Amino acid sequence: MDAIQKNDNKTPSPVLGGIVPYLQVEGAMKAAEFYQKAFGASLEDFHPVDEKGRTMHVHLYINGGSVMLNDPYPDYGHPFETPAGFTVLLPVTDIDMWWKRAVDAGMTVVMDLQVMFWGDRYGQLRDPFGVLWSMNEPVKA
Repeated sequence: MDAIQKNDNKTPSPVLGGIVPYLQVEGAMKAAEFYQKAFGASLEDFHPVDEKGRTMHVHLYINGGSVMLNDPYPDYGHPFETPAGFTVLLPVTDIDMWWKRAVDAGMTVVMDLQVMFWGDRYGQLRDPFGVLWSMNEPVKA
């Protein structure tokens, strides 16, 4: 993973945010690399990959919060389950920049950016790993 850039600080990176999504994806290191391109994520920490290319832990910072990833381990009772029933929300400023970067990186538009009934601009994207992401920004008066 040549494009992976890790925080070289030797002390553990603090967990940021009140609730931290911990996403199981097939290819956690590839997802980390993708999130660096799509969201400007920084790779804070990870466990080395095993002989099958899996890792049990990746810690990213995205937009001031922590997101954690791991690969499925069916041989240890943790098979892959298709992501469903949740959306990861990114409340952002400069939504047009965030949106363009994510789409240019390879996110699929699920719901175009639009002003919603609650008054904010909002849209949804799906990443190549099946995770549904949304972005939200208050409309400037």
